[in-house]
This record gives sequence, structure tokens and C-alpha cells, in this order.
Amino acid sequence: MTFCQFIQVIEAKVKEEVQEDFLVSVYKARKNNGVIRTGLMIEEKGVNISPTIYLEEYYEQYQSGNSLDYIASDIVRLYSRVRFQKPWKGECLRTYEEVEDKIVFRLINQNANAELLKTVPYVPYLDLAIVFYVLLEIDACGTASMMVQNIHLGLWGSTKEELYEKAMICTPELLPCDFQTMDSVIEDLAEQYEPRKKGEMYVLSNRIRSFGAAAVLYPGRLKRVAALLGENYYVLPSSVHEVIIVPEREVPGVAMLNEMITEINEIHVDPEEVLANHAYYFDRTCGELSL
Repeated sequence: MTFCQFIQVIEAKVKEEVQEDFLVSVYKARKNNGVIRTGLMIEEKGVNISPTIYLEEYYEQYQSGNSLDYIASDIVRLYSRVRFQKPWKGECLRTYEEVEDKIVFRLINQNANAELLKTVPYVPYLDLAIVFYVLLEIDACGTASMMVQNIHLGLWGSTKEELYEKAMICTPELLPCDFQTMDSVIEDLAEQYEPRKKGEMYVLSNRIRSFGAAAVLYPGRLKRVAALLGENYYVLPSSVHEVIIVPEREVPGVAMLNEMITEINEIHVDPEEVLANHAYYFDRTCGELSL
């Protein structure tokens, strides 16, 4: 069964499982780095905001042997956990005063998102781009957000400079920084864990591990890391969700480091989550991150 056929069958089965007050439809979204993903949008009568449940991973489950009925039921179960219980007040997005305390930023690759950046306000940062979102909701299941587009600036009568200034305040408050040793992160995730024999690396993200690479922008954060390490260091773009900090003394060579990052991105990181294929360097003398 092809992916297109799989989508049609799952859409039909999910429609059978939900109540008549729900509308099920196929939705295609352009994600980060130009990746197109296909999902099911389940809309509930009286609720004007709906999650999209993407189907690529479910297709992999089907190819691994899971039945179509099981997958359809699992999608409905997932929707019941992440669905919005009440309508979102759309009029709250019409004025800047209503959204200004919810403005956050994310870091994405500038070249890979060239088409997207034609339609949204952004601030260049090295070879990356700072883009802005309105954080609508955050809970145990994740976040609901709306990307700020150029049309919103006209609607709100605001500028990207105002967005940047406000996001610098709101993002660290709404998405607090998380800084741990790599060993601590692995220990939390792995059932069987063996500490690394030498060297030390650190993971910098936010507490919900969602677009946490933007934590490198938090005021004073990189300088505090340098003070902790007592030396210059490299920043490895693990993904859009986190970066890895490596003290300079631990790095065998920049070329080898960049080769490793490129290889990991190609094999282990989803295309839409890639941030960059090379390391960045923080010099504590000048207090700046550079290519």
C-alpha cells in the first residue's frame, strides 16, 4: 500500500470512529526547512482550533506490521488527549496588545527556509534566522502556536524590531532555559546507562525541549556558560530543539567536528529538525558567538 492509499484508508477509518460532530480532513503543511508533511485535522463543532496529527510515522508503523484498525484507533486516542476543550478567541489575535506578552522566537536555518522567510518577519543571526510565534497554549502535551507573518505586522501596526524586543523578554519567561550535562540527559532517557569515560559535554535547550536551540539567544546565557566552563567552547547544532556545548579543550579539530555534525544530521535527525551542518564558536573574551 502506498502512502497516498494509506492516507485515504486511515481518513475513512477515523471518520467511522469519531462522532458526527467531528469533521475529519487531510491537511498538508509546509514545515521547517521546506519539508511538506501530511496529517489529519479533526475539527470539533464549536471549537475553532484543532490539532493536526501527522501520518508519516503512522505509515512507518503500518509498514512494520501494525494494523490499519489499530492505527486509526490510536489516532483517535491521541486526539482525545491533545484536543482543545474550548474555542480560541480569535479576536485576541487582532491587536498587538492582546498578543505582545505571548511573543516568542525560534531559530531556523536561513538558506533552507528562503521561501518561508519571504512571508514572515525575521532577524538574521549568523547564517540562521530568528522567527516569531504567538504562543497560544502550553501544557503537558506540548504547545499550540501561530507563526507571525508579514500580514500580522500590518494588522497590529507593529515592526519586527518590536517583536524582537518583546520576544527577548517573553521567551525566557514562557520557555525557561534548561542546561544539563550530556550524561544527565542520557541517564534520564536510557534504561541502561554507562557514564562516558572522559570529557564532558552539555545540552542547552528549554524545559519542554521544543525549539530549544533558541536558548542561545537568551540574554547573558552563553556568557554564563563560558563562566561555568572557564574557557571558550563550541556550540553544536544538535537540532532546532537543542544545542550541545563542547569545551574547546575537548575538540580534536573543527573539520572533524563539522563532518560529524553533517553525518549525524543526515542519518539521525529528521530533515525538518536540522538547524545547521557546522559548529559555532563562543569566544568569552568578546562574548560573541561566531561561525
